Amino acid sequence: MKTWIKGLVAGAAILSAQGALGAERQLLNSSYDIARELFAAYNEQFKEYWLEKTGDTVTIDQSHAGSSKQAQAIIQGLKADVVTFNQVTDINILHERGQLIPEDWAERLPNNSSPYYSTMAYLVRKGNPKNIENWDDLVREDVELVMPNPKTSGNGRYTYLAALGYAQETFGDDQEKTDQFLADLLGRVKVFDSGGRGATTTFIERGIGDALLTFESEVLNIADRYPGEYEVVTPKISFLAEFPVTWIDEYVEQNGTEDLAKGYLTHLYSEEAQRLLAGFNYRVHDGVVKAEFSDRFPEVTLLPVSEIAGSWENAMETHFASGGKLDQLQRRR
Repeated sequence: MKTWIKGLVAGAAILSAQGALGAERQLLNSSYDIARELFAAYNEQFKEYWLEKTGDTVTIDQSHAGSSKQAQAIIQGLKADVVTFNQVTDINILHERGQLIPEDWAERLPNNSSPYYSTMAYLVRKGNPKNIENWDDLVREDVELVMPNPKTSGNGRYTYLAALGYAQETFGDDQEKTDQFLADLLGRVKVFDSGGRGATTTFIERGIGDALLTFESEVLNIADRYPGEYEVVTPKISFLAEFPVTWIDEYVEQNGTEDLAKGYLTHLYSEEAQRLLAGFNYRVHDGVVKAEFSDRFPEVTLLPVSEIAGSWENAMETHFASGGKLDQLQRRR
């Protein structure tokens, strides 16, 4: 056999062997800023699952920031294959402004495409020196707060709406008392950080504030990381914080990653992944896993956005748009 024919045969054999070993695939997940550790762990779990299922190896890149900033980056050309955000509106705009996903994206996966959820809680310092137990304690003049800015962070908007839900339950139809409560709470905020992780850094590393207002998952993770140094307070009335996910149709088609992106998000609903999520202190839907972690999450009343503000669209327009209720209340401080 001629030398060049032998080389051709050898090359074909190498390509065949590489095909048998599986392809090398790449995925970009755009996520909210306090999810770094969660997805670092999940990505390793998923890579093992996908390799066993398909024979393909996967490299997963992460992009983290406030979810609203991430959504803007995607509209401006960040070719993320999937998003794992902390607010529905930040996914909706990918359809409304960019036509990157269909309008009915939330119907493509269970639980409105929200594989896990959380609520809002407070992290206080050792011994809870200010005796903070509920929302009304946060408006006292001797209390200083740290929270993400509702203008730039889904985390911050959830906290604002949770406080609004408490005020509505407490003051009923008395709009003046509700407005005054929210104005007083905003007035106690010493630092509004642009995102949840920045707020955590301000409270932990800079030592500012008596209470950090953020996701229950975040405060539980911090308490686990610094045993004995902080305490967790979960108010009895709070907000149902869903964590929506979707693949980006426009970009997975361009990247040739549709099957991989769908697999990445669908696996979040598996018992294995739900157990990992619960281990990172997120509330999950899987009944077996919920029972295993029942002592971790107190029973609380979780109010959906529909009960507090009618809808996300109304919440954004009424409260968070320029000149909206949030701006008005901050001027009253």
